[in-house]
Amino acid sequence: MTASSSATQPCGPEAIRKEGLSAAEYDEIVRRLGRHPNRAELAMFGVMWSEHCCYKNSRPLLGRFPDSGPRILVGPGENAGVVDLGDGQRLAFKIESHNHPSAIEPFQGAATGVGGILRDIFTMGARPIALLDALRFGPLEDERNRGLMEGVVAGIAHYGNCVGVPTVAGELGFDPSYGGNPLVNVMALGLMETEDIVRSGAVGVGNPVIYVGSTTGRDGMGGASFASAELSQDSHDDRPAVQVGDPFLEKGLIEACLEVFRLGHVLSAQDMGAAGLTCSCAEMAARGGVGIELDLDRVPAREEAMTAYEFLLSESQERMLLVVRQGFEEAVMERFRRWGLCAAVVGCVLQEPTVRVLQHRAVVAEVPAAALADDAPIIHRQLPAEPPAYARQAWAWQETSLPGADSAGIGLVSGQRSWTEVLLQLLDAPGIASKRWVWCQYDHQVQANSINRPGAADAALVRLRPQVGDAAVRDCDRAVAATVDCNNRWVYLDPQEGGKAAVAEAARNLSCVGAEPLAVTDNLNFPSPEHATGYWQLAMACQGLAEACAALETPVTGGNVSLYNETLDGEARPVPIQPTPVVGMVGLVEDFSHTTGMGWCHCGDAVVLLGVPLDERQDPRVALAASSYLELIHGVVSGRPPRIDLALERSVQRFVREQICNGTVHSAHA
Repeated sequence: MTASSSATQPCGPEAIRKEGLSAAEYDEIVRRLGRHPNRAELAMFGVMWSEHCCYKNSRPLLGRFPDSGPRILVGPGENAGVVDLGDGQRLAFKIESHNHPSAIEPFQGAATGVGGILRDIFTMGARPIALLDALRFGPLEDERNRGLMEGVVAGIAHYGNCVGVPTVAGELGFDPSYGGNPLVNVMALGLMETEDIVRSGAVGVGNPVIYVGSTTGRDGMGGASFASAELSQDSHDDRPAVQVGDPFLEKGLIEACLEVFRLGHVLSAQDMGAAGLTCSCAEMAARGGVGIELDLDRVPAREEAMTAYEFLLSESQERMLLVVRQGFEEAVMERFRRWGLCAAVVGCVLQEPTVRVLQHRAVVAEVPAAALADDAPIIHRQLPAEPPAYARQAWAWQETSLPGADSAGIGLVSGQRSWTEVLLQLLDAPGIASKRWVWCQYDHQVQANSINRPGAADAALVRLRPQVGDAAVRDCDRAVAATVDCNNRWVYLDPQEGGKAAVAEAARNLSCVGAEPLAVTDNLNFPSPEHATGYWQLAMACQGLAEACAALETPVTGGNVSLYNETLDGEARPVPIQPTPVVGMVGLVEDFSHTTGMGWCHCGDAVVLLGVPLDERQDPRVALAASSYLELIHGVVSGRPPRIDLALERSVQRFVREQICNGTVHSAHA
């Protein structure tokens, strides 16, 4: 069967470009279908073959990451990674970005970023227990940057606070390169106390496909394609591509899903995020090796006269698809309706591995599921033969070019400065100063499982209190630790070493609270890979991440790639962001009475520096290059960052964890 409205004429160049496709990709679509696509089918390929959905530029690089280990239960390819914590507990976790939407509508862009990552967690059958965020903005002297930051923080606070999930930690940085393109990365953790992980692959030919959650409207149209292109002066016209969220509805969706999953009738589940119904149907079908038939006339809609194109591309929030055992449809839908949510049978599982879309009793689109979800064209780019000119020039910088200094201070162009003045200037910088203004807007104590407050330790600690059965009334001494880390300046100057440093810092932060690092989720925020410099940064950073994750035995369970992040300068020329591969890492504490913060505890305690001695001046592991001091005091962003000694990292971190556990160390800071 083919679509009744199949195009008999080729799509024009403008229609192809509008969907974010190249001429070569269009030719490939025609070859795979054996015909020209109609408008709805072209749109389906456009969103599914976008960088945001298929990772066509980064997938070859992601294969370098280690993704297996003794505690890994679910790795890359599902809605979230899952690790085994022992004692019948499992942790689902993942990080996602909402960069471009937040640049246009900071409040809703950030808020719906929180909603989306929470759905990835509870779709697996886990109850969300914590959020973390990693944010980047341009200098706060600019009024627009202040507005972006205020809107983003308010959006994260609004959604997280209303849905009842604590935001327990994060990081915040500033650089002119983020001026028009802020980074908004949100990580979520969820606790599971069942062996029944809910997968996304559709199963069981003839089983009903049930739509649950909110209604479908025209909001968020084309969000996936919007996130896969550079921002421009016209991007503010793309506000319809930014979704609008409802945290109270999502709270009901969380409770309803977890309640229904316990019944055992739900065989698979998928949230509707980027590309909405198109992505959910295609991914569920492809992962299950089956097909899905979707009847748009049955989809709950909040607007009238919506076309197939609009239904398939809508990214209205708080929606999910479930595959349910045949005969249990009403039992499942009744539970969702009890929570005030929409629930409707909108299709069924097919034996033929295709996505078939009906509207008004006619087939309006029919596409092989694998062609949409698994077999998108992958771009294999050649790594430049040598580092780009900016890096070679930066590496030529030497510390000997700095002005002379002594115990009294340092002579700068602006005059002699004492070390006290230098220290105060550093502490006054927004990237170093207290982030209290941010985290005081977050409810970090909701659910009553947060052990430490933001800023009190190098990583957040959340108690693993049992939540189901008789165990729920017992106290629990175990905790999960979590952190998000990246030094974008290091990655800019040396992507490979900066990638290593991001992983090492995350593991170091977990070790400084006494937690054993377990696994990683990564968010790769980079400029356009179509430029040689951007691809070099991406490829080398991935290499560094892979090396460090392997050395520290922290497998990668999944993550997110956000490319085409650029800021326009005063003359509307694109300026790439500093590459920012954010590492989210989780760890386990068996007894949280043996943990530490970074504050001084006891008068008379000895202060010990572990690692590389600072007086080893010729050691490449010791350097001022890429430091905040160099940038803030001397206005220099140059040099090669300190080398990361991964073997030393492992031994130092293990020693710190052991000493915290036996009570020798009272406080620690990386």
